[in-house]
Amino acid sequence: MNYRHAYHAGNFADVVKHVVLVRLIEYLKRKDKPFRVIDTHAGIGLYDLSSTEAQKTGEWRDGIGRLAGIDPGIQATVLLGPYLEAVNSCNPDGGIGFYPGSPWLARHLLRKQDRLTAIELHPQDAVRLKGRFEGDFQTRVIELDGWLALGAHLPPKEKRGLVLVDPPFEQEGEFDRLAAGVEKAYKRWPIGIYALWYPIKDRRGVADFRSRLTASGIGRVLDIVFEVRPDSSSERLDGTGMVVINPPFTLEQELRLILPALQAAMAEPAATGWRLDWLVREDS
Repeated sequence: MNYRHAYHAGNFADVVKHVVLVRLIEYLKRKDKPFRVIDTHAGIGLYDLSSTEAQKTGEWRDGIGRLAGIDPGIQATVLLGPYLEAVNSCNPDGGIGFYPGSPWLARHLLRKQDRLTAIELHPQDAVRLKGRFEGDFQTRVIELDGWLALGAHLPPKEKRGLVLVDPPFEQEGEFDRLAAGVEKAYKRWPIGIYALWYPIKDRRGVADFRSRLTASGIGRVLDIVFEVRPDSSSERLDGTGMVVINPPFTLEQELRLILPALQAAMAEPAATGWRLDWLVREDS
């Protein structure tokens, strides 16, 4: 269930994941107090869509490529604005030649009092990420296994913020590691916002993951499901999921405006669609 990101940058899963990330950051910015974004599997930060990897799959064309020129409606346009502005800002000559990864997006949205910790395990990618943020005092890049960060870097000194866990799903047992990691993190920092990305390919794995979170004792768990095609029972990515723990009170209503627009732009006509499932509604 390999999800090497250079091949998939800007695809529909990235779009949904990053739109949710941006809405969470925009909510944190409502208060003047500083916050920290911790990105546990940060990647290289910015992706060249003309690269061999991106051109081999062309997945971005059915993702961010389909958002150009659509009219999602007034309310959805306003909510998508910060995300689309961030994408446009790394394409100053127009078009979509580059796609921002999660650390680039997060850094673009931060105010002067906010901070970003970007964690990447692979040495070459970590070097590229450090070079991208060299001299930026608001960003700390650490070469480390992102799973360890869920213990070692929580809670942040700001006491406010967001943890994005976006593993590549290159190894067996990633759903178990994701569930165990967030359970540990939540015990250390129960007031933080956690955003957990997962692919919809192994549907039994998804069901088991959801069941484990429901029974975990973690309070307020919202699962965002977005599918672009019917179950293909193959190795294709049929959909994307995003679990948000401690979601802002604004998020559900915002997504009810955003997701239909994204569905219309990126999904096949026969797709199941999108849904918002509260796995846990109140603090346990």
